[in-house]
Amino acid sequence: MTVFRLSPAVADAFPDTLVALVTATGLRSHESWPHTTAAVEDLEQQLADGAWQPANENDPRIEAWHTAYRAFGTNPRRIRPSVDALGRRLAKKGALPRINPAVDSYNAVSVRHGLPAGAFDLDHVTGDVDIRHADGTETFTPLGDPDTTENPKPGEIIYADTTGVLTRHWNHRDAHRTRVTKDSTHVTFVLETLHATRDGDLLKVAAEELQGLLIPHAEQTSVHYLSPTHDQANT
Repeated sequence: MTVFRLSPAVADAFPDTLVALVTATGLRSHESWPHTTAAVEDLEQQLADGAWQPANENDPRIEAWHTAYRAFGTNPRRIRPSVDALGRRLAKKGALPRINPAVDSYNAVSVRHGLPAGAFDLDHVTGDVDIRHADGTETFTPLGDPDTTENPKPGEIIYADTTGVLTRHWNHRDAHRTRVTKDSTHVTFVLETLHATRDGDLLKVAAEELQGLLIPHAEQTSVHYLSPTHDQANT
């Protein structure tokens, strides 16, 4: 069991934070996921038809993350929140990337609802996971760049386990070590908002939607939430 914690300092700085943790065990990504395929294709068709557009940086959901990034010293137009980057890519190319069914599922849910999403292969997580400010000594190897080592800046918000950083700039990019592949069987997916008062219900709908895509292809799923008043969850 992996414990996820929201640090008191992050809770104080962002008091309306709500994080959904959707965990799947016995995940089977080598089989066909028709509901995920349909969800991705539906988004792309809506975009092509002009019936829907992904949220951009003028949308309050994205704007909130830009403001947060600036608060901890990150330029959000150079290093974009994941949902911002994904939405821009979809708007430009007209298609979402196809990685594997689990990743495609959270990408579709993320961009549909305008909420950042990520995932960690828990079999490669060491100890518990803290959402906290970096002290500058941590190391991070970016997803897809296994020969690169970075050091987050002091004050930057990170997800970290006892080995290193799992996500830099809160949700910009996940680590290579804990990336989700077709062979990943025990995964926690993360969805986030900084404005639970406004978007908490949207986050819960998104978490349920993601869980629904996972259920046919997992032995067990669960959803837990982190907030300043419930700052720890066992996944």
